[in-house]
Amino acid sequence: MILARVVDEIVASQKVSSHEGRKLLLVQPLTPEGAAQGTPLLALDAIGAGVGEHVLVVQDGYAAMTATGRPNSPIDCAVIAHIDAVDLSGA
Repeated sequence: MILARVVDEIVASQKVSSHEGRKLLLVQPLTPEGAAQGTPLLALDAIGAGVGEHVLVVQDGYAAMTATGRPNSPIDCAVIAHIDAVDLSGA
């Protein structure tokens, strides 16, 4: 799983039928401290996330298909949760 921030919504004039009714989001992976890390990813939204929100992303086909309720769909990456806070204190 990956911590990320939603950077933008992607508009697609045509989608695979299994993706109909779901947003595509551009997400920037983050370090636990909140710094950008790596290359942005394209993810199918399963939770109604918006630009600027911190989210949890899965980058595994089976987990992404299951989380979005789209079995046997061509999905590699999905936004599955909002992140309220990250506690690095170890307490």
